[in-house]
Amino acid sequence: MSKKKVAFIGTGGTIASIGVGPLDTVNYGANGRMMQADAILERFPEVQLVADVVAVPYRNVPSPQIAWTEWQQLVLLCDKVVAEDPAIAGIVIGHGTASLEETAFFLSLTAKVPVPIVVVGSQRPASALSTDAGLNLVNAVRVAASEEARGLGALVLLNDEIQAAREVTKTSTGRMQTFRSADFGVLGHADGDRLAWYRRPLRRLAPDTEFDIRGLAELPRVDVAYSYAGADGTAVRAFTAAGAKGIVVAGFAPGFVTPGDAAALAEARAAGVVVVQSTRAGSGRVFPTTKLGEAGFIPADNLTPQKARILLALALTVSSDPAEITRIFATY
Repeated sequence: MSKKKVAFIGTGGTIASIGVGPLDTVNYGANGRMMQADAILERFPEVQLVADVVAVPYRNVPSPQIAWTEWQQLVLLCDKVVAEDPAIAGIVIGHGTASLEETAFFLSLTAKVPVPIVVVGSQRPASALSTDAGLNLVNAVRVAASEEARGLGALVLLNDEIQAAREVTKTSTGRMQTFRSADFGVLGHADGDRLAWYRRPLRRLAPDTEFDIRGLAELPRVDVAYSYAGADGTAVRAFTAAGAKGIVVAGFAPGFVTPGDAAALAEARAAGVVVVQSTRAGSGRVFPTTKLGEAGFIPADNLTPQKARILLALALTVSSDPAEITRIFATY
């Protein structure tokens, strides 16, 4: 049987990095060497055993620098790749792990291509002894080429685990099992014999979403205010003064803030800022309590603050009505 065709877009990150030697697993970023997509494929030729993988030129960007500009470019690049080659069965995007979950979630809400998109990274640089870069890339290609991956939004693949972009988060700085889906677990595993699937996400996913960012000049400003003992609202007031259209609160679990932050958030609400209540816990829902409703805050469900920020920014491109944004958070 002929192999399927998969596009590989490289954006840099550890998976593209070359350290000073095989034992350089920590300070490789200082070496300043990152491979483009075609060089990564040449370094790991085994990817061609599982699919016909073609490199798509982009550029290398340290993942802490990836944000709106790169997200929009990637959505447009995915459009272009599929439009120019109908044989493309899936897309793999190489990415640094620092912000990988945010890029994946953005793509899961905004991409319009009908083929699977799999975002992949590694915890060890491509040059390191026992790097995970090669096998992660091979498995990402396998998932992107699979029929089962269609309709699941953007997926994340590291450590043999297939994760939903909405649910997965980085939980460890250096361990191989860093990406976890705390509330629900993996969608499946990329095992040596086959892809073993176990569940499907139920929330609304790309390409069938109401968000079309392809013609947008920018996203509305949304900031995250982190709760801690003694927080006095200074950060909230600064975000409001900076022109924030929305603020996501990384509150105490299950969804509280300090009196100082509560006062500042009330001022923000009076100024027309949309406030979404998340938590810093990393797991579990924020419940739609009477107190939350009286404050005019929208519950983030179980989204982490960084993902609630993305969804709120996209929601604000559709509506500024709190009731409508509440619906969006219950839908996605």
